Amino acid sequence: MSDYGHDLVFGSFVTPSNGDPDRTVGVAVLSEQVGLDLVTFQDHPYQPAFLDTWTLLSFVAARTSRVHLAANVTNLPLRPPAVLARSVASLDLLSGGRVGLGLGAGAFWDAIEAMGGRRLTPGQGVRALEEAIEVIRQLWDAETRGGVRVDGEFYRVVGAKRGPAPAHAVPIWLGAYKPRMLQLTGRRADGWLPSLSYLEAGDLAKGNAIIDDAAQRAGRSPQDVRRLLNISGQFSPVGRGPLNGPAEQWVRELTELALGEGVSAFILGSDDPDDLRRFAGEVAPAVRELVAAERERGVAPQRTPDADRAAEPEPEAKPEPEAKPEPVAAAPVRASRASVTGGAFAVVPTPDDGVRRSDQQVWDESARPTGPVPDPERTYTPHEQATGAHLVQVHDGLRAELAQIHDLIEQVAAGEIDAGAARSHINTMTMRQNRWTLGVYCESYCRIVTTHHTIEDQSLFPRLRARDPRLGPVVDRLEQEHHVIHDVLEGVDQALVAYVGSPDGLAELREAVNLLTDSLLSHLSYEERELVEPLARLGIA
Repeated sequence: MSDYGHDLVFGSFVTPSNGDPDRTVGVAVLSEQVGLDLVTFQDHPYQPAFLDTWTLLSFVAARTSRVHLAANVTNLPLRPPAVLARSVASLDLLSGGRVGLGLGAGAFWDAIEAMGGRRLTPGQGVRALEEAIEVIRQLWDAETRGGVRVDGEFYRVVGAKRGPAPAHAVPIWLGAYKPRMLQLTGRRADGWLPSLSYLEAGDLAKGNAIIDDAAQRAGRSPQDVRRLLNISGQFSPVGRGPLNGPAEQWVRELTELALGEGVSAFILGSDDPDDLRRFAGEVAPAVRELVAAERERGVAPQRTPDADRAAEPEPEAKPEPEAKPEPVAAAPVRASRASVTGGAFAVVPTPDDGVRRSDQQVWDESARPTGPVPDPERTYTPHEQATGAHLVQVHDGLRAELAQIHDLIEQVAAGEIDAGAARSHINTMTMRQNRWTLGVYCESYCRIVTTHHTIEDQSLFPRLRARDPRLGPVVDRLEQEHHVIHDVLEGVDQALVAYVGSPDGLAELREAVNLLTDSLLSHLSYEERELVEPLARLGIA
């Protein structure tokens, strides 16, 4: 059994397709909304069907506030390390310390050469990568006096000024497969991230052994290197193979990888919103719970002072297949108001404060049905309560976004907002042109709300109705309210169009967002009040 004791991290590997840029960004934002810790994109600068990865990372950083970000992995032959170091540090500063650096030695050499890159042999690629790591780390070390000096075989930096220093200790992860790359990972990197689909049976254990040995020879601890894994699979009713089956099967297999192979970061390659929701809402909490219980039963691994820094995922590209996702620092899932310990039900629904901003009413709140009264003697396990806690957490994200929209509108109305002020108040975007940025942001938020409701209507509600028919009237009412909220969202869209086209549209936009706020906050409170306990009682994830 190999367990390096790192906190568990769960992330997504999103295709950077330029066919529908809004959808690409939307999937990344959704990853944060459902509770994942990191979002990664492959980096293939020679691929015309993809958005440029570093431009995309910057845009997504401005549209999110918690999730960590990384290239999966950076194509080093087309990204000069000195320039790359400053790009990474800059984005880390702008995002509040949410960037990781995944590095690959290079792959698809014909395409790299066609873009002006230098073709390298596998051995040259490893040596070039080690030199690049030295250049990058020296540039980040802004406290040391004197310029950067690396007189290497592939990179020569003679006297470049150091800095800027990133906002946090940016981890460097390598997606290595062959012995020389694995040895480099053990000597110099903070993480190892291969893709499971490229590994044979026993490869994880062999790779861990090589990395551990190299780390110890370099005077480091094996725990200084986080072990990450890119995974792919399919959720299905019955098991059909590895990571192809129900969520319970995924939980069992990932728990075995965590405790048996030392993997502490799992990055799911999928652009399917429902897959990401199930991964974040059903698989991740259960794996965390099982791993924590097993660690409590055994002897917890001793953690070194650098273990937390190494606890941040970061992959590297294999010298042939696609670039692999590179995770970012182990960002803890934001705590909800739920104290999900065993015993009495502890998930606290958000009460409706009764405040209304709009004179309009879209429904009669007094006509809302209620579900069965909970049994006061019943007890609940942490796992049973996790789904209700997650529902509150997702709703809290929607509430926070609503508040940001209101703040944006007021700052725009007062003519006070600029890029620096907006960043200090709203860590999700950079304001450039007030109206257009506001419009794009609100439209994106509307899509997120619609996606959240669609998931509930198509997956969650039918299961609740089937398992407890007494909840039927409540579920019917919630579905009706979803349709009403959709119409309110359409009104926000229309007000946005009017505002962008006319300076007289601000009052209508305010009213539309006020109506959205009243209806959505009322709906979210009602839904939590009626559903968080049944989700636990009925065992629905």
